Amino acid sequence: MAESDWVVRHDGAGTAVLRYLPGEREGRPWADLLEVLDDSVDAAGYIRAELPGWVVSGSPELGRRLVAGGARVLRHAHTLRRDLRADPPPADWAGAPLREGLRAVPCDRAPEELFESWRAAFGPGHVDHFPGDDARALDERLGLLLAGKAIGPVLPSSLLAVDAEERVIGAVVLTDRDGLPWVAEVFRHPRRGYRGLGADLLRRAVADAAARGTADLHLAVSEGNPARRLYESLGFRLQETSLTVIVPDAG
Repeated sequence: MAESDWVVRHDGAGTAVLRYLPGEREGRPWADLLEVLDDSVDAAGYIRAELPGWVVSGSPELGRRLVAGGARVLRHAHTLRRDLRADPPPADWAGAPLREGLRAVPCDRAPEELFESWRAAFGPGHVDHFPGDDARALDERLGLLLAGKAIGPVLPSSLLAVDAEERVIGAVVLTDRDGLPWVAEVFRHPRRGYRGLGADLLRRAVADAAARGTADLHLAVSEGNPARRLYESLGFRLQETSLTVIVPDAG
């Protein structure tokens, strides 16, 4: 990210207090990757006063201080990275066959065709479950993701797994997040079987991204999501941990 992408906030004396990447999340302004620049300042108090109603993503320590002041936790996540140049994927990852009866196709279908499997993969009880109704989940999450409006444009290494009836059983969706190749979603329909399909798809996507000259891949996995073990087994390594919260609206 270019230095010009960052927003720096100052206190009344002109001292730089914090910086962040601006965005939008949950229909609110979003201070992503927020860093405190002056440890002598009460950063949590400053944020409550200057960014009421905002979504803020920063260190777990800062997040906990904001929660103590009334903020609501949105996501506790770990960012992982896989270096495709220093650690290129094995040759047999490229074009590896999927589970019997499935084939890989480009991720160019309508969100409605992916929705059943996506919704089932992140059902009630899953740490990443979307609590709204199906119409909202389709419009506000999956639809925006596939349209390139949630994180960034969908990259050509993305894949779908379809069965003989052309039903989408699983997917891996890669996006361009402000210049970072980002693994946005990996899922399979849990009730249709094919255990291990997510790993199959991710291996193929990683290999395809490497063949296209991509230097590295990034992703975020929520605390408590067992998929983290899969990502680490495929060479993704922890970069940082963050807590995303919604700051209370101004009283």
